[in-house]
Amino acid sequence: MKKFGLLIFLFAFVGTLKAQKIFAVDYASQADVKVFVVKYESQADLKVYKVKYESQAGDNNGKWFFTSYASQSKKKIFFVDYESQADVKIYFVDYESQAGWRNSAKRYLFY
Repeated sequence: MKKFGLLIFLFAFVGTLKAQKIFAVDYASQADVKVFVVKYESQADLKVYKVKYESQAGDNNGKWFFTSYASQSKKKIFFVDYESQADVKIYFVDYESQAGWRNSAKRYLFY
């Protein structure tokens, strides 16, 4: 019985590690989350760092890996033109250590 519980925990844990695999869709109606890219870090809800490899994708901590296909992603996003249309405001950072949530109230959108 302990092994069964451990397996369930491992599958749940592995599933959360995939939370930051992102695919950018062409239409807002296809998206799970609508995002707006702000000009300044202080305006963002989430600071995002784009990683090069899927294995580097974070656990809802702003480290995003952009997939080639929607079926490979955990979340589909759409980049909106206006801040008022967005669910989350993001800012792309240059260094991995800068990534993370500034407004954790919106963190649930990426689970």
